[in-house]
Amino acid sequence: MTPTELAGALAVVTFAGVLRGITGFGGAMMITPLLSILAGPVPAVVIALILETSAALVMFADAIPKAHWKVLAYLAIPTIFTVPLGGYLLLTLDPVLARKVIAVVVIVCSTALLFGIRYSGRPRATTSLLLGSIVGAMLGATSVGAPPVILYLLSGPDPAAVTRANLSIFVTAISVIGLVMLAIAGAITVKLALTAALLVVPFLLSTWLGGKLFTRLNDAIARHIALGLMMTAGIISLLS
Repeated sequence: MTPTELAGALAVVTFAGVLRGITGFGGAMMITPLLSILAGPVPAVVIALILETSAALVMFADAIPKAHWKVLAYLAIPTIFTVPLGGYLLLTLDPVLARKVIAVVVIVCSTALLFGIRYSGRPRATTSLLLGSIVGAMLGATSVGAPPVILYLLSGPDPAAVTRANLSIFVTAISVIGLVMLAIAGAITVKLALTAALLVVPFLLSTWLGGKLFTRLNDAIARHIALGLMMTAGIISLLS
């Protein structure tokens, strides 16, 4: 990245961190479409996955005793096989087309979350396996994998603390799988890894700030504003 691109990436990551702190998710939904304009889809996905993993790991220890591991297993195991498929698409698609795909996924996911669309049934093993397979491909291709799982888990009987723990562990697991796949494919260069490392601290600090702001804001209004901004980022990327 040039100094100008790095400055732009820092601004995007900081803003995305605040939104992630407010909503509890969605960092990649803001980072990937905007960074794909600055640096291309592959670097954007790599950086978003590294930053999302770092943020999820902060909550990982607290999430372990609260998580519903059976549900997580059904969701996470299929992603091992489908993340490489998504990664293959990311690495082989025309960069402009890949950026448009990322933008469309972000727009659809943010719209679904914004309007409270949820899975209407109860979580089942077969449904979890199918969703995990789809989400794995989405994550490998776009870095955006959590929103469909959020909509799915919200339909279940688990309390909010368990759902949040499930999401923290799931996001960590699939992000690590995605990063391993991209590393094996040679997509993670030393320069790109160093760029991501430089952005980790501002992302974590801004996520912490967003969490503090969340306690002072109306829950529904804050989430709607954040999701609206994520949708806007997707539209900007789609039209650029």
